[in-house]
Amino acid sequence: MKKALALFAVILILVFLTGCIREDEKRIHLISREEGSGTRAAFTEILKIKEAGHDSTSAEAEVTSSTYVVITTVAGDKNAIGYVSAGVLASSQAKGVKAVSIDGVYPDAGNVKAGHYALTRDFFIADCGNPDACTRDFVKYIAGREGADIIESEGYVAGIERSHEYIKSVNLEGTITVAGSTSVAPLMESLSENYKKIQPGVTVDIQQTGSGAGIISLTEGACQLATSSRVLTSQEKAAGVREQIIARDGIAVIVNDENPIENLTSEQVKEIFTGERKYWT
Repeated sequence: MKKALALFAVILILVFLTGCIREDEKRIHLISREEGSGTRAAFTEILKIKEAGHDSTSAEAEVTSSTYVVITTVAGDKNAIGYVSAGVLASSQAKGVKAVSIDGVYPDAGNVKAGHYALTRDFFIADCGNPDACTRDFVKYIAGREGADIIESEGYVAGIERSHEYIKSVNLEGTITVAGSTSVAPLMESLSENYKKIQPGVTVDIQQTGSGAGIISLTEGACQLATSSRVLTSQEKAAGVREQIIARDGIAVIVNDENPIENLTSEQVKEIFTGERKYWT
């Protein structure tokens, strides 16, 4: 009798452990951006994860400080889910991850431009007024037809109306330091490379520090331009920071290639990132 009871107890324990293992195999692993990230600010505000100043992102989320870290982390974890710039995802040809449709709409430039995709935000460049000659010229180039063409060739929607053609007036020499968003950085790299062909004497140094950190660097005089994937706060505007939209981008929700999920609703994404929904079904 004692042997039978012992055997039954062992079977119960094995059944329990097997159930736990299967449950753990389906547990969603959240990959989020850090506080101060423009991508996180836009993502949480659009999905109402952040309301009245309170961010309800689950405490279980793994916090990363870069677009590319999110991509590589999700690529290495079949249960992971994260969110990144749709433009960066498309241009980087990232392996091991895929974007899912949100409410039946895929995050490509066409759907962003048409206004069909819900998770969209603007890309900004910012200065503190009275920029030097090199910085003024670079901004003029970005805001011209040439800049708009590059922005759209990189898979983004131009945030300007090609109001003028960039005309080189003089040969300039100097360095422009640009600090800020890791989402905007690849686009700025492309813009600066093409600008360099026209103004070879100007070096554009791009530092990927995050939107909030870039704006702080700008106000402290450590850079000439800041890039951001969120709007300025009232405090930043009061400090003399001025912003200009250069592009519009989608925020892609990404999962591992092995995940069979192809579509999520906005409400499901909110439930996942607030921790209300913990398992893949």
